[in-house]
Amino acid sequence: MARNVLLTLNPGSSTVKLGLFAVENGTAHAFGRGAIDLRRSPLSLHLEEGERTTEATLTSAATDDLHEVIDETLEWLNRHFDIGTLQAAAHRVVHGGDRFDGPVRIDDDTLAAIEALAPMAPLHQPQSLRLIRALRRVRPDLPQTASFDTAFHRTQSDLVRRFALPRALFDEGIKRYGFHGLSYKFIAAELRRRHPALAAGRVVVAHLGSGASLCGLHDGVSRDTTMSFSTLDGIPMATRGGALDPGVLLHLQKVRGLSLDALEDMLYHHSGLLGISGISADARELAASEAPEAREALALLALRVAREVAAVATTLGGLDALVFTAGIGEHQPAVRAAICRHLEWLGKVPVLVLHTDEEQVIADEACHVLYPSTSGNPS
Repeated sequence: MARNVLLTLNPGSSTVKLGLFAVENGTAHAFGRGAIDLRRSPLSLHLEEGERTTEATLTSAATDDLHEVIDETLEWLNRHFDIGTLQAAAHRVVHGGDRFDGPVRIDDDTLAAIEALAPMAPLHQPQSLRLIRALRRVRPDLPQTASFDTAFHRTQSDLVRRFALPRALFDEGIKRYGFHGLSYKFIAAELRRRHPALAAGRVVVAHLGSGASLCGLHDGVSRDTTMSFSTLDGIPMATRGGALDPGVLLHLQKVRGLSLDALEDMLYHHSGLLGISGISADARELAASEAPEAREALALLALRVAREVAAVATTLGGLDALVFTAGIGEHQPAVRAAICRHLEWLGKVPVLVLHTDEEQVIADEACHVLYPSTSGNPS
């Protein structure tokens, strides 16, 4: 039986997660997952349907425009999942600035606005733009939507979002935006569904993956978060160092002579767990290593996360639960234990581990935009 299919695209700095959803009466039900590893040569496409997995090697190359990659990927998806009835594509876009406070249908105007925000998220925004444009080229008739990681945090007060900089800069957009909002939106909904009493209280969620941040929820609403103007702030990540004294950057530029491009490359690609350890950006490899540098990297991660949990809890006025999610948060119990040891002074606080699903949120938001009457028919 033919089904209306929605494709979600969730780009990272070097991979693209794919989700396939059957849309029935305006509701999205996942039936397939995939991922394109843009670091591999030749490119690799991983597909999952229940217990069934397939690894496909792509013949196309990761060029600047990705047209051929998307074209070949759609062909593979159609062969594997029969997506001849593909109705729409929905994208995760990291930065929505002050322009976007919710999901939108992509047209020339919204695409231009997304592009204008690219300098504020240089690691991720260009990837989304490449995918949007590639799909427009390959399937110009296909409706596309965008879901923004920053939108969930628009509930934060101006006091929380301000830097202690000249006031005019805030009005010009220099403020704390926050990211990983799609993940936090999913976790907030899961808490309401599974632990309603905790969900109504003050919860700090630790999204610990290659990118990592914390979010303070009160009754499911974002009140504070550790990432701010860019995805560089907050806690240490795989290759990003988190919060940093800006004097270090001034020193490296003025005294050591590093160029702006070299600084940007260091901050986005050579810091964090990779920079501290000199071994790997992957917490799994560091956990398996006996090298003291590997242990120090994970120890610093745990200390910084614990310190930020306390800081975010200060904004909330207390802490009723701590939730771990994402790759490290869900699958590295030693890291979770180290963080909790630093927080023992808080006393007994429920600690939960919840799986996050950004693709489901992207699909749900796309349905809200494309099927507002929940009739199952595109608007």
